[in-house]
Amino acid sequence: MKRIVAAALVSLSLMAAPAAFGADGAKLGYIDMQKALNLSDAGKEAKEQLAAKVKKYQDEINSRQEELKKLKDDLEKQSVLLSESARSAKEKDYQQKLKEFQRFTKDAQDELQAKDEEFTKKIIEELERVIQDFGRKNGYTFIFVRNEGMIFADDKADVTDEVLKNFNASRKK
Repeated sequence: MKRIVAAALVSLSLMAAPAAFGADGAKLGYIDMQKALNLSDAGKEAKEQLAAKVKKYQDEINSRQEELKKLKDDLEKQSVLLSESARSAKEKDYQQKLKEFQRFTKDAQDELQAKDEEFTKKIIEELERVIQDFGRKNGYTFIFVRNEGMIFADDKADVTDEVLKNFNASRKK
């Protein structure tokens, strides 16, 4: 519903644009933020950092899974030989380690998601500054974000590659 309302407002403002901006009309463009995030140097660096963290966590998860598997195998093999209290203690130890493992994997997922959001937010903030500067310098009336209420956009209005060049260049200064 919100998208329909947003699309309707954009459409109405575009129909009014020639009257509001003179006979030449408005200069419009759009940017594909997902493409900009994925192809920017900052986005690639963020992916590399996240991939390193994922690998570190995955190694730890694999190690803990092996430990749990070994504990469970030992418990199953020894359950007949152990006294009731010894078996109960081993089961309790296994359940505790399983809970710790589940907590660790959840914490790892939460941290990775938070780091991803932090990187994304920082890159988008930097991109927005570059987009605003690009829009001012090149006489744009509007620069929209692709797929945010857009029903149609001509590829000629795509400024993603130009903004991406400016963004990457601004980070090297």
